[in-house]
Amino acid sequence: MASSASIKKVAIVGAGGNVGRFIANALLRTGKHDVTAISRFDSQSKIPEGVAVSRVDYAKPATLVDALRGQDALVITMGSMADKDTSAKLINAASEAGVQWILPNEWSPDSDDEGLVRDVFIYKPKADIRKAIVDLGNTSYIGVSTGFWYEWSLASPLSYGIDLVNHKATLFDEGDVKISTTTWPQVGRAVAALLSLPVRAQGSNAEASLENYKNKMVYIKSFTVSQRDMLESAFRVTGTKEEDWTITKEPAQERYANGVKEFKEGNRAGFIKFLYTRIFYPDGSGDTEHNKGTLNEVLGLPEEDIDKATEVTLERAKGGDPFA
Repeated sequence: MASSASIKKVAIVGAGGNVGRFIANALLRTGKHDVTAISRFDSQSKIPEGVAVSRVDYAKPATLVDALRGQDALVITMGSMADKDTSAKLINAASEAGVQWILPNEWSPDSDDEGLVRDVFIYKPKADIRKAIVDLGNTSYIGVSTGFWYEWSLASPLSYGIDLVNHKATLFDEGDVKISTTTWPQVGRAVAALLSLPVRAQGSNAEASLENYKNKMVYIKSFTVSQRDMLESAFRVTGTKEEDWTITKEPAQERYANGVKEFKEGNRAGFIKFLYTRIFYPDGSGDTEHNKGTLNEVLGLPEEDIDKATEVTLERAKGGDPFA
């Protein structure tokens, strides 16, 4: 168990998912971790090679406890609309099984930001789960805020407002508000580096230990950029100029309000619209690098090339809008 100096056994919920597979593979590459996927009996998700699989039935909590017994850490990665009860079942089972560390289902903009929690309904359940983990008393969390995923979000015109395929863009206000955003490989590297830290401080470097981040949010990023920065990258990657694009502007607060209205009317696109537009408000809620500080340096994360990430995103966008 992780009462020793380091974490070895890591269980992942969603190991075959968009970000979960990058986390699983990054953990395996360290050579320090045994990785187990917690998967439903009927799941058809493709689990990365080298990852063990424990099958569970969420209607039978004992199967969750059995699957988690002996694990040092639990990493939960599920969709943004995942049932809060599922996370509750997982953290309760982890507590009963003696799991010492939980990385809850964050992987998003800052769910510790009061404005975001107030204006976007998916964030309060994240805060509630963190509190529930603390209340359990025998396990701890580290919440990893990544901002939105770059290659997922830029591939959808609804989210970052840029249509890479058809060379169209909608700028929210003037398009100059900066947000922190992270690629999937960077998320994987961050989690692997985080769970490779010693549990307790060694020597004079108290910052580089899990105990230092116990029951706290931490922040990582690939880029802190505005829509205009992303658009400039798109120009370079596609070999185009601004005059080759159709670029319009929309007030951010108006776009957010329209998205809320559309969602209440049953239009899922409205959810994507207000979810993303809100982080481009000029209140700094989307810029965690400058307003909260990142763990990039402590974790030894590399500087990434935004144009290379945009190239990857362009290929994804050619396959269709991920939110369509």
